[in-house]
Amino acid sequence: MKRNLVVAIGLLLLAACSSDEPGAAAGDRIERIEPPFWWTGFEHTELQLLVNGADIARFEPSVAANGISIARVEPGDSPNYVFVYLDISATSAGSFDIVFTNDDERIATTYELRSREPGRVGSYDSSDVMYLITPDRFANGDSTNDSVGGYDDEQNRNDDYGRHGGDIEGVRLHLDYIADMGFTQIWLNPVLENAMEQWSYHGYAITDYYKVDPRFGSNESYRAFVDEARDKGIGIIMDMIANHAGSGHWWMDDLPTETWLNNPETREVTIHARTTNQDPYASEYDKARHADGWFVPTMPDLNQRDPLLADYIIQNSIWWVEYLGLSGIRHDTHPYPDKHFMAEWSRRIMQEYPDFNMVGEEWSESPNVTAYWQRGKQNPDGYVSHMPGMFDFPLQIKLQKVLTSDEPSWGSIWTPVYELLGHDYVYPEPENLVIMPDNHDMSRIYTQLDEDEDLWRIAMVFYATMRGIPQIYYGTEIQMSHPGTDSHGAIRAEFPGGWDDHDSNAFTGDGLSDREAGAQDFTRRLLNWRKQTHVVHNGRLMQFAPIGNVYSFFRYDDDETVMVVFNLDDDEIDLELARFAERLRGATRARDVLADTMVELDDELELAPRSALLLEIRH
Repeated sequence: MKRNLVVAIGLLLLAACSSDEPGAAAGDRIERIEPPFWWTGFEHTELQLLVNGADIARFEPSVAANGISIARVEPGDSPNYVFVYLDISATSAGSFDIVFTNDDERIATTYELRSREPGRVGSYDSSDVMYLITPDRFANGDSTNDSVGGYDDEQNRNDDYGRHGGDIEGVRLHLDYIADMGFTQIWLNPVLENAMEQWSYHGYAITDYYKVDPRFGSNESYRAFVDEARDKGIGIIMDMIANHAGSGHWWMDDLPTETWLNNPETREVTIHARTTNQDPYASEYDKARHADGWFVPTMPDLNQRDPLLADYIIQNSIWWVEYLGLSGIRHDTHPYPDKHFMAEWSRRIMQEYPDFNMVGEEWSESPNVTAYWQRGKQNPDGYVSHMPGMFDFPLQIKLQKVLTSDEPSWGSIWTPVYELLGHDYVYPEPENLVIMPDNHDMSRIYTQLDEDEDLWRIAMVFYATMRGIPQIYYGTEIQMSHPGTDSHGAIRAEFPGGWDDHDSNAFTGDGLSDREAGAQDFTRRLLNWRKQTHVVHNGRLMQFAPIGNVYSFFRYDDDETVMVVFNLDDDEIDLELARFAERLRGATRARDVLADTMVELDDELELAPRSALLLEIRH
């Protein structure tokens, strides 16, 4: 009986690696196997297992299971790693044993292959509006995880760069608010473990690629959150980082290979010269200093040219898509990793999820620089990307300058935006660009616009009606601002109502000022109108050359037409309609969406000072 008890305990230990959370797989010898489990039914049927444990490279792995074979074994440069590649093309879901043996010892560990759930993984497109949330600053749904033993960076709400305690549960509790506002996707800043001494709240210094930071929740709570959001009509877009890890990552004291990191000794920081990726005159020296430099000293630069690391990163991304049932990926610092790896990374993900969508961050003022990375672009250097979408930073930069400019361009104050959109021909899919007034890394749009309510409304209407996929940063709907500072901690301030001690609550409206409540109502009406207006999702775009301080464009298809007009003049203007005849097509009436009134389309259209006019044309 005693012997049977020992055997039973041993079997429990052997099954540990099948948990949704990473951890020990077989006693003390094997510390971890990553990924912790996998699925059958993928196009790519070779599975890499990173096995970490004391002197594990001295052991020979074997598998005795139907339809599963070891394709190859790649030892790391450290004796404590071995990479086992399995061929799982002929197998079905279930558990099997991997046995590691040498002359003196035999270790068996159980690994699980799961069945994929059809329809679980979603997507997003131009019918959606994204809500960008920094979870630490949105809402504290579970106060018991504000500080966790073993994690140095404890909650400190008095520190703009400290952890404030927001978590996944806080977002989950307010899914109804998000849906009611008209948002259909949530882009969540990273929630994977950041076991860093300070500034860990933002999530971009990952220390375990398979584990949600316990101060945000758990793998299981993340998955449950995605499920509940899906039931409410909201998809989740996961923020992923292939370029760098956090210096507190568990592998930093014992790297798997000598080539796992770039510049591990010097920790040379990148020169941020992103244009070296397509510059025909760039030196190899500058290319390397950009791509191989560390983003900051606490974020080690991963060397994606190491084939073992490349497979690890690709599998990790696919693992989270499948495990959570994501609708998209936002990829951080897209031009910083090895660009050929990024092409393979995006190809492999899209191979498994052909209808999936992803957006990359390339913070550039030039459409040519941004377009280089989008799928379908014919680049002069032959580079082929498989990335479906990119952020439209060029448009964000131009619009902000136009709205705050005192000096008109040669034709109109709107000319820079008009001409920029005229360069959309450089994009293979301009409708799949993500457009945004701001994000978590730049000053909030209300601050950028000098807290001018008229300009804020113009910006919101512009992004709700322009081609592409709008993304709105949490708090933009109530005109959150931070005058006098560009501190990222201030930019990522707590959302009113997310903590019990707040004086106001944006989720309920209690305590909001008239200005904040008015902005919130304006955003809600605008986005819910957009949700129901298909011509704004998929209709064609036609713009007319701006004159003076007035700019107009149309969204149209065979059945519907929407006219959008912006007036930046301090005076009322009568806009002559004759030049819009090709789009108005004889229409005599329109609905003013924002005022919910009918407008007669006579010879002229009356434009209020510093305003946006949004018309549904009635034929």
